[in-house]
Amino acid sequence: MEMVQTKLHQKKRQVMIFITLILSWEAGSETIRYSVLEEAESGTFVANLTKDLGLRMGELAARGARVVFKGNRQHLRLDPGTCDLLLNDKLDREELCGSTEPCVLPFQVLLENPFQLFQAALVIRDVNDHAPEFPAREMQLKISEITTPGKVFPLKMAQDLDAGSNGLQSYIISSNPHFHILTRNRKDGRKSPELVLDKALDREEQPELRLTLTALDGGSPPRSGTTEIQILVLDSNDNAPEFAQEFYEAQVPENSSLGSLVITVSARDLDAGSFGEVSYALFQVDDVNEPFEINANTGEIRLKKKLDFEEFQSYQVDIEATDGGGLSGKCSVVIKVLDVNDNAPQLTMSSLTSPIPENLPEILVAVFSVSDADSGHNQQVICSIHDNLPFVLRPSVENFYTLVTEGALDREERAEYNITITVTDMGTPRLKTEHNITVLVSDVNDNAPAFTQTSYTLWVRENNSPALHIGSVSATDTDAGANAQVTYSLLPPLDPLVPLASLVSINPDNGNLFALTSLDYEALRAFEFRVGATDRGSPALSSQALVRVLVADANDNAPFVLYPLQNASAPCTELVPRAAEPGSLVTKVVAVDGDAGQNAWLSYQLLKATEPGLFGVWAHNGEVRTARLLSERDAPKQRLVVLVKDNGEPPLSASVTLHVLLVDGFSQPYLPAPEAEAAAAVPADPLTVYLVVALASVSSLFLFSVLVFVAVRLCRRGGAASAGRCPVAEGHFPGHLVDVSGTGTLSQSYQYEVCLTGDHRTGTAYSVFRASKVAIVVKIHLPMQKMQVQSLGHEDPLEKGMATPSSILAWRIPWTEEPGGLQCTGSQKSDTTEVT
Repeated sequence: MEMVQTKLHQKKRQVMIFITLILSWEAGSETIRYSVLEEAESGTFVANLTKDLGLRMGELAARGARVVFKGNRQHLRLDPGTCDLLLNDKLDREELCGSTEPCVLPFQVLLENPFQLFQAALVIRDVNDHAPEFPAREMQLKISEITTPGKVFPLKMAQDLDAGSNGLQSYIISSNPHFHILTRNRKDGRKSPELVLDKALDREEQPELRLTLTALDGGSPPRSGTTEIQILVLDSNDNAPEFAQEFYEAQVPENSSLGSLVITVSARDLDAGSFGEVSYALFQVDDVNEPFEINANTGEIRLKKKLDFEEFQSYQVDIEATDGGGLSGKCSVVIKVLDVNDNAPQLTMSSLTSPIPENLPEILVAVFSVSDADSGHNQQVICSIHDNLPFVLRPSVENFYTLVTEGALDREERAEYNITITVTDMGTPRLKTEHNITVLVSDVNDNAPAFTQTSYTLWVRENNSPALHIGSVSATDTDAGANAQVTYSLLPPLDPLVPLASLVSINPDNGNLFALTSLDYEALRAFEFRVGATDRGSPALSSQALVRVLVADANDNAPFVLYPLQNASAPCTELVPRAAEPGSLVTKVVAVDGDAGQNAWLSYQLLKATEPGLFGVWAHNGEVRTARLLSERDAPKQRLVVLVKDNGEPPLSASVTLHVLLVDGFSQPYLPAPEAEAAAAVPADPLTVYLVVALASVSSLFLFSVLVFVAVRLCRRGGAASAGRCPVAEGHFPGHLVDVSGTGTLSQSYQYEVCLTGDHRTGTAYSVFRASKVAIVVKIHLPMQKMQVQSLGHEDPLEKGMATPSSILAWRIPWTEEPGGLQCTGSQKSDTTEVT
């Protein structure tokens, strides 16, 4: 019944938890100390950290507070809502500290952003949750009947896992007339029972006694453990074994091999025979788990299990020597375990930040602590990382270290770092631990896109189809993610008159350039614009490149004949004296081509002639010359068709019709045009006879008027010749220039030069034709299209210039009369004949 009440009382005490908060600052260490009873339930309130640390409400959560214990065991936790310090699980003082008193568990409160560390300790107060226990349920003593009263017999101690007042306090023995129990305090703080003989024994009266030994602790209520003592009364043996020393000390390295000799104890018995034979035995709390054994005959204590300094630093065992008569002696042996460097350092990572931004110095990357389970010099450690890394280790309080960046990092140079933290102790041999962490560097938009070229040159053939892909630009960005995504765009042109938006477009994703319209080489030969490349960072960075587009010429313009004009109201007729020598210059076909290069190289050929073989055309300069002597049998009216062809692919051509009139002199009446003659050759319809007669009458009258007019003009010209000049009346150029020199033909030694110049202010081009002292000026207005004039003449090629379709063609021809006939000169002021 008493045992049941004790158990019920124990359960009630486990439910009722008393937590005492002790906040004290130790001298020089500034350590906050908290106290809590063992076996307290998980979640039990321990302390208000915000108040104890002197922080503001919510500051612990904002700064990422965490609790760090040695060995990464979390006995406490922070409430996420209130940041109160709570128990994480039930604590067993005996498991955590064993017999050590007080039981103190140091820990740290770690604050990040900014980094701060507070030292603290948790004191676990013992509760009486263990009863004393004896190593055996029964003990046997052999006592001689001649033993005198007052003799002390050592007994095996009971073990109580509790500490302090809850630990083992005293022993009691069942009531008997021969013995009482004595509780002795040992040097190590433990209490051992000793049985004291009060009254001499009589084997014949009582050969055996049975007593109950009870061990009591100091708890409230106290707990107890019992064992039974069997006492055998022996015949007289008046000398008990005695040890040479009452207290032995020995040292053994923790790495000693099994069976190693620890120490040898020796006891002596003065009796003879079996009463003088001594045997040895160990008194150990836990015979099964104790690491030592003794030779019963020699007293040698040897190692039977491996030792671990980090688990137990020392052992105390009792040795009993017993003779053959049952008498015994006792001694104590303290065995100290020597530490060897058999534990590598440990690294506990408390905080790790990855990725970290580039371009920022002094970034806190990691916070960690190091420890070594060894002691003394073997416990001292050093931390290091490779020298070629832009990081540095800085020691903090206690055994904490911080890993920070040594300078600003550049992600484009290196985006990932594998850091090995090496922790080495100072023992012999040295042991080390390596901990690898990976730190990523996040990108910052610090690099602008870069074009592969500072300028691009693109060629486009004219007359292209709209939306034609003409080329690409490319830019790269060494950043990553959105910071490296490049968008292309057209920048406003430097020349606001360039309609860039209607000429080209660009794909913003890949930089492909497209021609929006069909380009015309004759209108626009080249243009420039700038292209921008912008990334998608914040803020966005950009760069630009220059693009020059050159338009390649295509043969899309046929030759244009400047002279003779084909759109004149009256045909232009050339007059050639029948006395002209072979090779005499008749006229020159002047043509231009709006294209460039070989597309503008012109060649001339005689396509049709009234009398083949009479005239020839020079292929490269368009000069029409007589091929042989003229005869009376040659028709006076000659019609020549000259083909002008360029050198393009495919070649384009134009034709011009020349009318040549063979005359004997200026006195010969004017002949009708070939078209009029062809019309006269058509037989008249009988129904129109009267009409033809009427027309003939009118024509005769008109012809008579013309003859009178010509005669008057010849007379005036003759008078002007005597005065040193021959004026030419303004009006339509008649086309019957006649050489009245003595030879009757144009001199073959005459040279010519045709050039085309332009006036950029008026848009007017002048073509000048010089033949010795002859000057021909062609005035052409260029309102719509510019053309390049080029001749393929070998002797006197045409000078390059610009011309356009003409609305007015003007020839300025100065004349002077020299001996032998009329000659042209360019040195005197001349009249002007304009043909429109």
